[in-house]
Amino acid sequence: MNGQLARGKQATPPMRGRNPTMRSIGLTGGIASGKSTVVNQLRELGASTIDADILGHQTYEPGTETFAQVVAAFGEDLVAEDGSIDRSKLGPKVFGHPDGMKRLTDIVWPGIRALAEAELARLEAEGTETAVLEAAVMIEAGWQDLVDEVWVVAVSRDTARERLMARNNFSAEEADKRIDSQITNDERLKHADVMISNDCSMNAAAERVARAWAGMQSR
Repeated sequence: MNGQLARGKQATPPMRGRNPTMRSIGLTGGIASGKSTVVNQLRELGASTIDADILGHQTYEPGTETFAQVVAAFGEDLVAEDGSIDRSKLGPKVFGHPDGMKRLTDIVWPGIRALAEAELARLEAEGTETAVLEAAVMIEAGWQDLVDEVWVVAVSRDTARERLMARNNFSAEEADKRIDSQITNDERLKHADVMISNDCSMNAAAERVARAWAGMQSR
């Protein structure tokens, strides 16, 4: 199924009122799956991209409602010297703590969704042909209705662990904790229109992305 329409799945119908000439992709995948690499390849193929993580940082900015709610929920010690939220202090309070993670996402996800909707509308108004919304929590947050197709980038657990240990200098235990804080590949693939397996070289991954892109153009 690498770079192919998932068997038995139909592409999600466009949102009502959306310009049918703009196609939108919701790109998701687990931590260390290589989503950023795939996004870069899609950008080279001509797509405009939106990074939900960047939108998330915007919702944390001092003076926003999200900032106030996060500090109220998790403590004044999160505020760094420059007045921003120190996410390195926030992480240990939510990773591995389901209740804390839910409390955080209930605060942050609605704000990110609103910003994503605004960005998609802006790109559509500018005449963009293809937009990609990259969001690690696409499925968990229920944002599939924002896009026409959901693409899942997947790697094995062992590959994700090895990448996290090399990239973030995590211990195996720390890496597993981050992986376990997310839903599984199997859960993501239930919602996938396209799956791209990224347990491979960069050249092979690029070929799979190109095939998926060509397939979308023909649908």
